[in-house]
Amino acid sequence: MAYLKIYPSRIIHNIQKINILMEKHGKEWTLVTKVLGGHKKILEKIINSEAVLGTHSIGDSRVTNLKRIKSINKDIVTMYLKPPAKSYLNSVVKYADISLNTEYSTIMLLNEEAKKNDKIHKIIIMIEMGELREGVVRENFLDFYEKVFDLSNIEVIGLGTNLGCMFGIEPTYDKLIQLSLYEQLIEMRFNKNIDLVSGGSSITLPLLKKGKLPKQVNHLRIGEAIFLGTTPLTNKKFSRLSTNSFEFIANIVEMEKKETVPDGVIGEGNVGHTELLVEPDSIELEHKALVDYGVVDVDHNYLTPKDKNVEFLGTTSDLTVYSITKNNKGYRTGKTIAFQPNYMAVAQLMNSKYITKNVI
Repeated sequence: MAYLKIYPSRIIHNIQKINILMEKHGKEWTLVTKVLGGHKKILEKIINSEAVLGTHSIGDSRVTNLKRIKSINKDIVTMYLKPPAKSYLNSVVKYADISLNTEYSTIMLLNEEAKKNDKIHKIIIMIEMGELREGVVRENFLDFYEKVFDLSNIEVIGLGTNLGCMFGIEPTYDKLIQLSLYEQLIEMRFNKNIDLVSGGSSITLPLLKKGKLPKQVNHLRIGEAIFLGTTPLTNKKFSRLSTNSFEFIANIVEMEKKETVPDGVIGEGNVGHTELLVEPDSIELEHKALVDYGVVDVDHNYLTPKDKNVEFLGTTSDLTVYSITKNNKGYRTGKTIAFQPNYMAVAQLMNSKYITKNVI
């Protein structure tokens, strides 16, 4: 089977680099591990490393993953990274020390669950800043905070925003200065101290490095930069981080010379995905490599062949075809093709039970 090579030492190296950057700028950060899909062996290597001591907490968007993190180290501070569904609030309170919230009715139920478990559950309230994903509408946020402050087993430790995930709204200085002003309004209005102003994810890192992140924004939630070494703002390498923590390897199960276009009537019943067909200038055959991954494993658009002579032709549920345009001598049945996966590819591959994970 196709497999994913994983290098935890390079991931830990990136954590160390981000620790240095954050300490230099006086910021705290949460290590976002959701891309790992709860893989125990990798989590153990990360959580048991000294590098993780430089983080504020470890965050994930799956309660089962937080449960696994707590089983590795019960003292690790954990953060649930999306508004929780009411059906599993008990698990959120049990395995997440902190959760991100936007609905008062949910927070009231969290308060009741925290009472039952004799806990104080900490929350960060997310504010809508233009991305149109999760967040309290800005016009209502003061009334929202006022109600939440009255709950006995809920401690409001911060406010935050999500930018760049759905529509790609950039975390500009102006956007984040607004966020910091909301924090000041809350503190003055209610005489409460707000510890964390969480200004986004890996997409905010370039702003921090340029010294353009408002001082009051003192917390980031970082995943992609740690695991892929990139920032979503540019989709390029950030600073001196390693970009080689993951490598996807697919096996060539057939290698033949075939026509450049299909032969026959093309109907609408196909289940595959192909490149737009263009009539060739000649009828010469080309080398086609059939490899052992498909749509059910990963979206081919998230993979970049490491060899520029390898070009995508088409994919189906569990097989994908590539054209070997030049220097095809090294490719044959039984050999492999290597790919650089992006963040979404790693997330899909880590969550696929059909893809072997080789921890190096």
